[in-house]
Amino acid sequence: MQPAPIAILGATGFIGRHLAARLQAKGIPVTGISRSPKADVAGISRWQTPDTLDLAHHQAVVNLSGERVDCRWTPAQKIILERSRIEVTERLVGHLRSLDPASRPAVLLNGSGIGYYGDGGDTPLDESAPAGTDFLAKLCVDWEDAALEATTFDTRVVLLRTGVVLGKGGAAFDKLRKLFALGLGGNLGSGRQWMPWIHLDDEISAIVHAIETPILHGPLNLAAPQPERNADFTRKLAAALHRPAFFHAPSFALKLALGEFANALLTGQRAVPAALTTSGLTFRHPTLDSALADLLG
Repeated sequence: MQPAPIAILGATGFIGRHLAARLQAKGIPVTGISRSPKADVAGISRWQTPDTLDLAHHQAVVNLSGERVDCRWTPAQKIILERSRIEVTERLVGHLRSLDPASRPAVLLNGSGIGYYGDGGDTPLDESAPAGTDFLAKLCVDWEDAALEATTFDTRVVLLRTGVVLGKGGAAFDKLRKLFALGLGGNLGSGRQWMPWIHLDDEISAIVHAIETPILHGPLNLAAPQPERNADFTRKLAAALHRPAFFHAPSFALKLALGEFANALLTGQRAVPAALTTSGLTFRHPTLDSALADLLG
């Protein structure tokens, strides 16, 4: 008997594509939900749009929707960032509420970010740490609150607080690799801020693990067990590419170029995946050295 399908909002994105392929490899049919469905996304059994949702008889829903945050946060852009997360999630939860309980998905996995914690300094942050107070932290709080409404009708909700995902084809890693390969890499600001990162394989494994582990609910830090300071990340990436990393982006220059978004680069979170490791997930790439060796050969 074929298992019930899993739906992915944001199935055309970097993480969504790889999650669909992993689920297909496990024999699980996938419903892709996107405003712009693409036939070339491997693993998608059928497509829906956010305006034509029908998620009855799905076992799980993974909400990865949301505009990218790595841009200048103008007032207009902030509204776009909020609407693409909060309003989409509110509509999704409203649809789930409308379904007959017997056909309703058992679990909603909803995107969030390590930015939830704001500037954590040097303090190790597990899932019990409080939220920050900056724009990105408040955005994550409101996004999570919208998803947690599903708990009022007994749906299990998992909040995916994701760090920087390192994977081939991903915007973050590809930009860094190209910049460092040209010898233009360097520290951001002081370089002492912590960078919570995760290898793409472990990101996908963590999401699948959360779907399959009923005891997991609430926030999960999707970050490798060993975060790195920005200066150490810079040094290791440059060494892996056999390139120097002499350049340094001072704080004032980043703030001038990027505005408020620069604060997300100049502060950091020493996040640890306590809930994932306690629940039995083994990271394939727990260290940056292992991740870079895999990604750069």
